[in-house]
Amino acid sequence: MKKVLIVSYYFPPSGGPGVQRVLKFVKYLPEFGWQPVVLTVQDGDYPARDESLLTEIPQHADVYRTKIFEPYRLYRKLTGKPPNAPVDVENIPQGGRQGGSAMESLAEFVRSTFFIPDARIGWYPYAVPEGLKIIKEKKIDAIYSSSPPYTTSVIARKLHRATGVPWVAGFRDPWTGFLSTPDRWFLPRAIDEHLERAVFNDANAVEAAWRGILIDVIAKDPTVDQKKLFHLPNGFDRDDYPVLDARANERFTVTYTGSMYGKRNPRTFLRAVEGLVDHGKVDLKKITLRFIGRFGSEVREMLQDSSLRDSIEVVSYLPHSKSVEALLRSDALLLIVDEAAGSNEIVPGKVFEYIGAQRPIIALAPDGAIAALMRETRSGLVAPNQDIPAIQAAFIECYDNFLYHKRKFEQDREAVKRYDRREITRQLAALLDALSPRN
Repeated sequence: MKKVLIVSYYFPPSGGPGVQRVLKFVKYLPEFGWQPVVLTVQDGDYPARDESLLTEIPQHADVYRTKIFEPYRLYRKLTGKPPNAPVDVENIPQGGRQGGSAMESLAEFVRSTFFIPDARIGWYPYAVPEGLKIIKEKKIDAIYSSSPPYTTSVIARKLHRATGVPWVAGFRDPWTGFLSTPDRWFLPRAIDEHLERAVFNDANAVEAAWRGILIDVIAKDPTVDQKKLFHLPNGFDRDDYPVLDARANERFTVTYTGSMYGKRNPRTFLRAVEGLVDHGKVDLKKITLRFIGRFGSEVREMLQDSSLRDSIEVVSYLPHSKSVEALLRSDALLLIVDEAAGSNEIVPGKVFEYIGAQRPIIALAPDGAIAALMRETRSGLVAPNQDIPAIQAAFIECYDNFLYHKRKFEQDREAVKRYDRREITRQLAALLDALSPRN
């Protein structure tokens, strides 16, 4: 069996959707002839921790953990934030946001100027020597990196150049110019863009979780060899869905799982449902809007200030297994795509977990990749984020179906099968085989 070194910051006990992609690759790769060897951090400053995921690390996986310098810990201390404040929810202000303290403004300047490509660059001096040691001792046949954070790509590039071992650079989000990119001044921006192009050009293959990432790669570097660009979508794992006892909800229950802050917020969804309640089309006592995850203070204020608050449940981050169970106990699932340039190509990883739950999805998203996926799998309804009447129409259809049992929800099962995690891993293994032919 050949061996692949997987360089990933997010790995259990990290929680959140980012960890699932790598964890499932690690789970299924041996079925296709590849032994995973994971290089990750010893004590990461994760947005969320899920200790239960440690039990899901397969026994066949070799996992190496190294030290890392995490600047957000120092940032929290200097700004008086709680030691466990999630870094992706109550983050350093970005894009010149007004109202921040002098210390926050200084922290933003330091982040955008010195932490290139991101604040995880403190892992580089520990990960590179450990990676070189692993490659030599384990006789590694291929390298796979998972970004973000983009530091993992920089680490993998160094390992690739030092050893000549074939490398697949994996991306779950675009690099520069994306929603989470700091507003850098010209010199650090130029350095960041140089690193990005170097990764695209040096990697033997670039794989992306959604097609918009590859479109972004080509737009940034039209000279890149497009034959080495591959789309391996996110997916869901059937093993994650328990068989629950049949139990109907007394109220029409809509569930959102994940994080919300900044441009990803429920403002228009709340306005839409508030309007339906005000006009007597929805009975407030017959609905439950459940928000599970990590939310910025502005989002919590929206939920608290809404006239729907008596029917809103806010649940802090749940272990992955409990989050999946909450999906299965719902009548509809809410998906909100960030409002930003290029958002029509964004496909969040959790949409596949929603699809796997086999519950109708109400997706607030532009006409693009999400809408195409909903049509392909027949998994739900799509409304533009700012189109209140369209959001209301989608909500009412699901609400009426629940109240009056009008129509049974039926997905396209064959289309859904294409997004099974085992199938996606098979495609990754085939890519690794092509780069490192078997003896």
